[in-house]
Amino acid sequence: MTERISSVRSLSLADTLVVGLYVGAELAANVTEAKPVRFLGLVVDGGTLIYAVTFTLLDLIHERQGKEGAQKVVVAAFAANLLLAAYVHLTIRLPYPSFYEGQASYQQVLGATPRIVAASLTAFFLASLVDTEVYAWLKTRIDGYRWIPVLGSNAVGTLLDSVLFISLAFYGRYPLFPLIVGNYTIKMTVTALSLPLIYARPRS
Repeated sequence: MTERISSVRSLSLADTLVVGLYVGAELAANVTEAKPVRFLGLVVDGGTLIYAVTFTLLDLIHERQGKEGAQKVVVAAFAANLLLAAYVHLTIRLPYPSFYEGQASYQQVLGATPRIVAASLTAFFLASLVDTEVYAWLKTRIDGYRWIPVLGSNAVGTLLDSVLFISLAFYGRYPLFPLIVGNYTIKMTVTALSLPLIYARPRS
């Protein structure tokens, strides 16, 4: 019991903040994915930009808390996203008073189809777990260059995420390859810009 209390107290404020930012960014990405935006001449959903940062944040969590700690945070973020999706769809279906005129807009912005929700959650969960495995593998083989495991794991994780999400969400509706290329290009660009985050905290 004493060890458990000591373990909880050992999580610093900065580490807790990084975990909170990671989960918050995951939720923000899902809320903002309904709006298309232009970035570097490409059109992607609004959630892509902040979602790409989550892979680097996850690596930072991994750096401080180890692979098991990072995996637990992924599971927690998945549960939070599942709760968000379920509660949003519940509020859409609940009856509303006659004076409320925003139902159609509310549903259009937040009411993603079950296929999109399932694709997003599946891609996020699997890609994040793969990211932790690749990061752990690279970290044991490359010492002294902290940016290499981050860039390598993000390259694999964001590729898997892009392929899974685009394929599951849009197969049979749109050409997949251009969407995957554009999605992956944006995510890796944001990854490159977010690399300095890994140096924000010293190694554990």
